Amino acid sequence: MHYKTQGVCASEITFDINEGRLYNVKFENGCPGNLQAIQLLVEGMLVDEIVAKLKGLRCGDKETSCVDQLVQALNQKN
Repeated sequence: MHYKTQGVCASEITFDINEGRLYNVKFENGCPGNLQAIQLLVEGMLVDEIVAKLKGLRCGDKETSCVDQLVQALNQKN
């Protein structure tokens, strides 16, 4: 899936879901070190667990964050 983000430095998120688990997450643009870490940490996790842990997290004074945008993308896919 391709998801165009809003309100964050990353411009797009791509990923695959297989049997309720998240794979191949890639963020386009954004903070490279942090987003690489997120990609590694969520690889193979259950989508429901990711949503429960990361929903609503904000980046500084922004209304959202890259991980919150990932949650929004996952909610659209489910």
